[in-house]
Amino acid sequence: MMHAKTDPGLTDPDQILVQLKILLEEMFEVEPADVVPDAKLYDDLDIDSIDAVDLIARLTDLTGIKVQPEQFKSVVTVADVVRTIELLKA
Repeated sequence: MMHAKTDPGLTDPDQILVQLKILLEEMFEVEPADVVPDAKLYDDLDIDSIDAVDLIARLTDLTGIKVQPEQFKSVVTVADVVRTIELLKA
């Protein structure tokens, strides 16, 4: 199993997606093949609101950027997570 690593230069959407796949597998045992841009966190990947808080904490560690929970309120899909990280890193 690969481990998600801290990468302050993580800005490319493909890099973000790869790290997100690793993170979701490590944290929630989500199959990496299921982590596709249009997958819904709650409906498709079984990530509940408590899991989302844990994910936000790990994304903060991973990116070096403080991700605020309110920035995640509109996140529904994996693509939304990637886009949110891209915007925060910009």
